[in-house]
Amino acid sequence: MAWSGRKNNVLPGFTPALGYTIFYLSLVVLIPLSALFFKTASLSWDAFVAAVTAPRVLASYRVTFGSSLAAALINAFFGVLVAWVLVRYRFPGKKLIDALVDLPFALPTAVAGITLASIYSQNGWLGRYLEPHGIKVAFTPLGIAVAMVFIGLPFVVRTVQPVLEELDQEIEEAASCLGANRWQTFRRVLLPTMLPAILTGFALSFARAVGEYGSIIFIAGNMPMVSEITPLLIITKLEQYDYAGATAIATVMLVVSFVMLLCINLLQKWSRRFAE
Repeated sequence: MAWSGRKNNVLPGFTPALGYTIFYLSLVVLIPLSALFFKTASLSWDAFVAAVTAPRVLASYRVTFGSSLAAALINAFFGVLVAWVLVRYRFPGKKLIDALVDLPFALPTAVAGITLASIYSQNGWLGRYLEPHGIKVAFTPLGIAVAMVFIGLPFVVRTVQPVLEELDQEIEEAASCLGANRWQTFRRVLLPTMLPAILTGFALSFARAVGEYGSIIFIAGNMPMVSEITPLLIITKLEQYDYAGATAIATVMLVVSFVMLLCINLLQKWSRRFAE
C-alpha cells in the first residue's frame, strides 16, 4: 500500500480552518464593531470630542472604570482565596459552595440586581445593619462595586482553580523542608505559577464589569454625575435617538477596554516568562 504522506485529521486543514475562523469572527465581531466605528465617523472631530468629553459622560467613565477596577482587584484577591479553599481542603458542603460559585453565570442579571438591591436596601437583610454605621450600599457607587464583584468573582475562581489542581503539593513540602515559611513558599513557589491565571481572571472580571448593565441599574440609583454608569448613558442616548452620540461613547469604551486588556495580556506574557 502506497503511503500518501498526508495525515488524516478529524479537523479540517489549516487553510479551510483559517477561512472558517476569519469568516466567523468577521460575522460575529468585526462587522458589528466596524458598524460602530462607521456610525461614529458620521460625526465631525469637534462633535465627537464634545460628545465624549461632556461632564456627564466623564463622570460616567469615572464611575464605570473606577468601580470595575476596584471590583476586579477585590475578585483577584478573594477569588484566589476561594479557589484555594475549594482545591486544598475537604469539608462538608464543599460541592454546594463549588456550585454556588457558578451562580452568577446562570442567574439573570436583572434578578441579581433586584436581589442585591433588596438585600442592601435600608430595610434589607444586610442594609439594616450597615446603614446605622453610616455604610449605605444600595443606590450608591458602592452598590455598583458590589454588583460588579458579584458577577465577576466566578471568572477568577474558575481561572485559578485548574492551575491550583495541577500544582504538586510536594513542591510546597520541599520548600518547607528547605526552611521556607508559608509566606515565602506562597510568594516564591506558588505565586509565579499562579500569576498568569490570576491576571487572566482579573482581566475577565474587569471586562465583564465594564460592560455590565442589568445587575447594576437596580442597585446603582442611576443619578447623573454620581452613580450613572456608561452603559446606562448609552441606552439613554439611544432612547433620545442620538445614535451618533451613543456610538461615540461606545467607541471610547471599546478603545479604553481594549488598551487595558492588551496591557494586561502583555503583563501576563511577561509573568509567564518570569515564571519560566
